[in-house]
Amino acid sequence: MADTKKSSAALRTLSIGGATYDLFLTMHEALKESESIRLEIGGKLQVKNVIECCGGGASNTSVGLSRLGLSASFCGIVGSDQWGEKLLKNLQKEGVNTASATVVEHETSSFSIILSLQNGERTILYAPGVNEHLHDTTFDRAAILETDAVYLNHLCETSCMIQDDIVDALTRKGKRSMLAWNPGGSQIGAGMKQHDASTLLKATDLLLLNKEEALLFSKSKTIDEALKKLIAAGAKNVCITDGKNGTIASDGTNIYRCPILKNVTVVDTTGAGDAFGTAAFWSLLQGESLQKALVSGTLNAASVVGAIGAQAGLLTETSIREQIALNLLDVEIIS
Repeated sequence: MADTKKSSAALRTLSIGGATYDLFLTMHEALKESESIRLEIGGKLQVKNVIECCGGGASNTSVGLSRLGLSASFCGIVGSDQWGEKLLKNLQKEGVNTASATVVEHETSSFSIILSLQNGERTILYAPGVNEHLHDTTFDRAAILETDAVYLNHLCETSCMIQDDIVDALTRKGKRSMLAWNPGGSQIGAGMKQHDASTLLKATDLLLLNKEEALLFSKSKTIDEALKKLIAAGAKNVCITDGKNGTIASDGTNIYRCPILKNVTVVDTTGAGDAFGTAAFWSLLQGESLQKALVSGTLNAASVVGAIGAQAGLLTETSIREQIALNLLDVEIIS
């Protein structure tokens, strides 16, 4: 475990995964039909606003960790296009070390068009672009050995081959970095018993999933069943977010329920999961309990959903500590 007696700035973190340039289109509510946004073939639709933002799992979490006072680095891929240039400049502006980033020539950076309704609901059109090139030849293995904590974000299917390198670096004799893991779609579909996932779970200090992901990943019917399976598989702390129902979590001793923050105006839910995981991991790195980590994560997520984009609302260390001191959330021990 990382030395929790170090100052926040001295703790070195590495976020591994994607960086995506996001284009938000604010849509009219009249286009919503049940659980869908209606787009007519051949139609011409006017949008209310167009906003450009930086996003992507590793981009979001590295920026979030940097704002919380940690020494943050980004390990991922961008293209040599205008979007890749903007992604790198944004990371550097936020104080994130980009020495482990790879720039791929003559290819397109990951890009999303996000159709956003005014109540915060959204549909994402996504092109992975160069994110698919994060694999053995582009992965900076040495960087893990220089960090106190690793945040492993969603990976493309072609990137899953780097998991062996990550586990090896995390468990190398004389070295033990903390690991937060938010599995990607291909990993979730393969299930927790798949060899790489099973090995990675044993090294995971904080596992982050939403309800649907947790049930599929663990092949469970209830959140309680999923928690028990994931803890038994080796994850030290498991957080399962469930939208308006808050978060259910376990540290292997107790199961906790943390509600969402009340009276929050939801503008856009993009990046809420990354914000939650970032602050929860930050709290654990300070040596705090899972209960306190749940509060930190929930406060950060509540701030992010109040603004357009995944990074605009990310809290600083000063602001999150001020909110924690207000005791806005009551975490319940349910078993």
